[in-house]
Amino acid sequence: MSIRPYRLQVQSVLYGNSLPHVARSVHALARAIGLAKAQGILSTAHLRMGDCSTTPVFTGESLEILRSNNISLDSIESQFFNGNLGSAAGQNRLLDDLDGDFVLILNPDTVVAPDCIIQLFAPFVEQQAVGLVEARQLPFEHPKQYDSSTGETSWASTACALVPASVIAEVGGFDSDTFFLYCDDVDWSWRIRLAGYRIILRDSARIFHDKRLNKDGSWVVSSAEEFYSAEAALLMAHKWGRPDLVKRIEADLSDGGSETQRKGLASFQERRKSGRLPEPIPDASRVATFVRGAYAPHRY
Repeated sequence: MSIRPYRLQVQSVLYGNSLPHVARSVHALARAIGLAKAQGILSTAHLRMGDCSTTPVFTGESLEILRSNNISLDSIESQFFNGNLGSAAGQNRLLDDLDGDFVLILNPDTVVAPDCIIQLFAPFVEQQAVGLVEARQLPFEHPKQYDSSTGETSWASTACALVPASVIAEVGGFDSDTFFLYCDDVDWSWRIRLAGYRIILRDSARIFHDKRLNKDGSWVVSSAEEFYSAEAALLMAHKWGRPDLVKRIEADLSDGGSETQRKGLASFQERRKSGRLPEPIPDASRVATFVRGAYAPHRY
């Protein structure tokens, strides 16, 4: 790993996001970048956005305004993909021309705390063999278990996660051939762990993640989330060496799944029929954790 100050590439995949919401996210990011530069952690920081929307979120004029309002970022670029690549393929496209020592994967519906970048870098200095560090999401943090002293955990959400470029060079990017939206970050985390690195949740690195609830307090779940999360659950169980779990999930979705979830099941079964499932990971049991439909024990 290079000696600080580091060069940082920040990347976000957009899909139908409103310009004001993205601008809010970028403004908070720029503040956090400025503070990290002032502490000598960063030398440069470049933001790359990949736009999967049907029409571009940014015009040339609005992009110039964004740049002029956030000068802590050395550059801000938005690439219109002219198609919905999904999160995994979209992030990989942005990684194609990686130019930096670290990459920050960031959702465009997040607002980082001012010291978030500083906190995300700390585990790489304090601990050995760290491969991926995620921020704590507020107001609804993920319930997965993590070590209260080290932050070590099973997998990291890439709503806001920092990874060295050297780890990406060794492990590769997201498995976009298998995953479109959901579980691409779980799979990536487990491949990073198989390579000998640790996954850290830095609870002092905080972000606001714009999640919405129904009036009864339940999650607002889109049809896309229903479809792709059902398909991804089957793909994860297959790829990570749990054929018994594949059978169980298939039975559960067939008997009790929603119409949309059953479509996800059908998509998985069509992949299997046409030979388009991934090869199971050798030695998967060293890192793969399946606990009652989750990929880590939960704290609550």
